[in-house]
Amino acid sequence: MTSARRMLIDANTTPFYHVINRCVRRAFLCGEDKLTGRSYEHRRGWIVDKIKALSAIFCIDICAYAVMNNHYHLVLKIDVEEAKTLSPKEVISRWCQITKGHAIATKYMNGDALIDGERMLLDGLITEWHERLSSISWFMRCLNEEIARKANREDECKGAFWEGRFKSQALLDEQALLACMMYVDLNPIRAGIADSLQSSDFTSIQERLNALSPNSITPQITKTPVDNSQPTPHKSLAKFDGATHLHRQTGIPFHFADYLELIDWTGRAIRHDKKGFIDNQRPKLLNELGIASDAWLSSAKDFRRQYSGISGRWDAMCAFKLQQGGKWCRGKSSSEALHPNQPLG
Repeated sequence: MTSARRMLIDANTTPFYHVINRCVRRAFLCGEDKLTGRSYEHRRGWIVDKIKALSAIFCIDICAYAVMNNHYHLVLKIDVEEAKTLSPKEVISRWCQITKGHAIATKYMNGDALIDGERMLLDGLITEWHERLSSISWFMRCLNEEIARKANREDECKGAFWEGRFKSQALLDEQALLACMMYVDLNPIRAGIADSLQSSDFTSIQERLNALSPNSITPQITKTPVDNSQPTPHKSLAKFDGATHLHRQTGIPFHFADYLELIDWTGRAIRHDKKGFIDNQRPKLLNELGIASDAWLSSAKDFRRQYSGISGRWDAMCAFKLQQGGKWCRGKSSSEALHPNQPLG
């Protein structure tokens, strides 16, 4: 039985979440339909552009992404500290970029005087919108609704475009975050559609590498009709700040150089088309976090299958499930052997 989203996402427990959404009816999010020869590659750009635009509106950062043929992965961070700094006018301004807002909010923004009843209504609206600007559920709703409308319009059809509501996993510690980000960034290599990090189109790791190389070439996509509306500001990917604790940093708690070393080592290790050579010297991050090499490679290949809704150290996963009213916990720590389903308590 599915769980309420409020039970699966709790910024006070962890700000980091892995979310996945998949197309329905054999629909193509991207890629090329071998039966008709029709290309949908341009839709990859829709996803990337939209998540960057929404990140600039919501208090949610993009840590990693991968846009595949019929699904996409995101690793998101709820920026609790940014949300705390928003003024009432900033809340209204941001929310009105994605909805029509409300006449009372418009009146307030124009500097018109409000009567007591209007003030009470406005306070309630601001509180509600403020909460939504930190909500992954609302972030995903805004993303999926627009992509579905554009795809259906292009396909000249109606009906559901997505398989169902998005799936989410809470990432409770540094090992879980690291394993998940790498799982997402290595999707094209694991699927056999790319043979290097640089050629892994429409992934966050490719974007980060391109940012290091000014002369790099951006992936080419099929052009679609021009949207004459004003361009929406985009937000860059979350930064690697090298902090040592998941909850005591403003970005991703690793150094990018260490992440790059580990993802290169991992990517070569999971290639199926050639054996390659993996240096016996383990990457720095594995040593710092105390993760066994074989357990790490297993997570890099099968992260999604190894967990159900949450990922982290066994005691942290059990505590999270108990807090949310669950009775069972399934998964494995990134540094431990796979645990079978076990009752809590």
